[in-house]
Amino acid sequence: MTTLSAATRASLASAGLDEAYVLDLVRRAVAEDLAGGVDVTSAATVPADLRGVAAFVPRAAGVVAGTGVAMAVLDVVVPGVAHRMVGVDGVEAVPGTPVLEAEGPVRDLLTAERTALNLLCHLSGVATLTRAWVDAVAGTGAAIRDTRKTTPGLRALEKYAVRCGGGTNHRMSLSDAALVKDNHVVAAGGVREAFAAVRTAFPGLAVEVECDTVEQVREVIEAGADLVLLDNMGPDLLRECVALCRPRGVLTEASGALTLATAREVARTGVDFLAIGALTHSAPVLDLGVDLRTDS
Repeated sequence: MTTLSAATRASLASAGLDEAYVLDLVRRAVAEDLAGGVDVTSAATVPADLRGVAAFVPRAAGVVAGTGVAMAVLDVVVPGVAHRMVGVDGVEAVPGTPVLEAEGPVRDLLTAERTALNLLCHLSGVATLTRAWVDAVAGTGAAIRDTRKTTPGLRALEKYAVRCGGGTNHRMSLSDAALVKDNHVVAAGGVREAFAAVRTAFPGLAVEVECDTVEQVREVIEAGADLVLLDNMGPDLLRECVALCRPRGVLTEASGALTLATAREVARTGVDFLAIGALTHSAPVLDLGVDLRTDS
């Protein structure tokens, strides 16, 4: 039974990631890549006793996230692997400067390479895109917040990557908090009715309500909503809604049709959050590669 190294466990713990979840995910990812067989190319071309060092190196600037997850891949594939973390999650990547090095049998290092990179590149891409949004609204008082538009099975990792980029997490699951959206309103017969139903059924839970109009915002404020999601509103309407919510202590979140080009203008309306689904569903990967050094 594979166990994670002390270094990997410490890295995951500092990231707030559950090691059992990461280990299960990594095992499945490695099994998918091997498909019950072996790495035929490495087995055929690499001497069994050849050892080396694999350096994980950024090819482009960005924000690193997921080094502990990459280390977990190496733990699963490479017997007795020795890690050396060079970079730290959440820190700017310098092209050409390694963020992680691993020493062990070259065959195993090459087998682990793609699975480790798939996770590291993706999570670093999420962190990098998040940092761009955070920088776009810097100084406005607004926070960048993610959504549940995550890759199935990777939510905990992707939301961790958002934190590495300086963003804020919304709910992790449907049970964490209530978010009353347009279809709930239709089913319940109105905004006020939908809010009241959730508050009655789950009195201790924070309730956020999606609103499309100023009139709906007034309704849910009076009903007692904790947070209002202002959907597809322009800057003028956002400012009007913020002016209604803020004196009552109701937080506001802008959502819909947001872009990096308009982020600062939206943030300056006084909203507390910008909800950005693209952080997780559309982030391009950060380009990293593995440079191998052998003992021969």
